[in-house]
Amino acid sequence: MNIPRTLRSAAVAALPALAAAHAAPVISTFGPLRNRLMPRLSGRGRPDHVALTFDDGPDPRSTPYFLRLLSDRGVHATFFLLGSEARRSPALVREIAAAGHEIGIHGWLHRPLLLRGPRATHDDLARARDLVADLTGRPPTLFRPPYGVMSTAAHLATRRLGLTPVLWTAWGEDWTARATPASVHRTVTDDLDGGGTILLHDSDCTSAPGAWHSALGALPLILDTCGERGYSTGPLRDHGWPQPEACRRERPSPPSSSTVQ
Repeated sequence: MNIPRTLRSAAVAALPALAAAHAAPVISTFGPLRNRLMPRLSGRGRPDHVALTFDDGPDPRSTPYFLRLLSDRGVHATFFLLGSEARRSPALVREIAAAGHEIGIHGWLHRPLLLRGPRATHDDLARARDLVADLTGRPPTLFRPPYGVMSTAAHLATRRLGLTPVLWTAWGEDWTARATPASVHRTVTDDLDGGGTILLHDSDCTSAPGAWHSALGALPLILDTCGERGYSTGPLRDHGWPQPEACRRERPSPPSSSTVQ
């Protein structure tokens, strides 16, 4: 028996199954199915609250405008930062944190996770997590995959790194050149309900040049609509949203009813 040839044949035969297992989480990319069957991954929270999230920053050309508007409105949000962009603008990362916003990671590079193996996926996420932790003094606990596409390797890496993946229930399609504040507002609010999570972009590093203007212009309209519908708006940490097991272990247990005075 030619063992090497047999092993090669077995490996070739196993490749389709391995590829299918790696790509299986792609099913979560289909929003209606995800929102119905995967509420945790979709970022579903308490019904009187809407989580406001931004991707692809920080960008010194655009992010400060979002921070100023949010400050004027008294609203906090969750920013999913790219490690490569955070390294270029460390002071801006600290400014986001100092303003009271929540910071998650969007990976180090905005590249599809399906094209990366387990080691590359883990290293990319760990590198972004560690940089944000160094800059802010607080390890991030949330992760949003580039393009909203998870892989099996990404699920395993997030579990090892103490990260919880979260996508969204409503987005603005604000990354296109044809987007306008009105179109972004309409697209978000058409799919928005209580407990939902909004995705906008505070940077155009992976979008059409200047596309962030449409998100910025739509933001006051979106906040107004949330208020009119009776929803408070804030970061995922205020969303009644489950936290990673590691964070729950660090939090002291509440006193039992027998010890409450």
